[in-house]
Amino acid sequence: MQVAELVKSLEEKWGVSAAAPAAAAAAGAGPAAVVEEKTEFDVILTEAGTNKIGVIKEVRGVVPGLGLAEAKKLVESAPQTLKEGCKKEEAEEIKKKLEAAGAKVTIK
Repeated sequence: MQVAELVKSLEEKWGVSAAAPAAAAAAGAGPAAVVEEKTEFDVILTEAGTNKIGVIKEVRGVVPGLGLAEAKKLVESAPQTLKEGCKKEEAEEIKKKLEAAGAKVTIK
């Protein structure tokens, strides 16, 4: 009885149902049932574009500790990964800045 009361109080407090995981596990035994949302993204510079100087400046702002020569080399050797394992919002912001400077960027 105490366990049932504990389950009921936890369901009310957290707004969950103890029956839902069991039903989901029984119904979704296949690989299609497990759909994980990607949380880490890589920002890849695919092309520098025509405004190489502007792109180099933005790359220096995105990649910490990068000197002018290193940033130039990175931009000229595109496609290159600029940042790995960043959140979606950060990746979108980086892409927006670099595209505004004239670069072509992909997020994977």
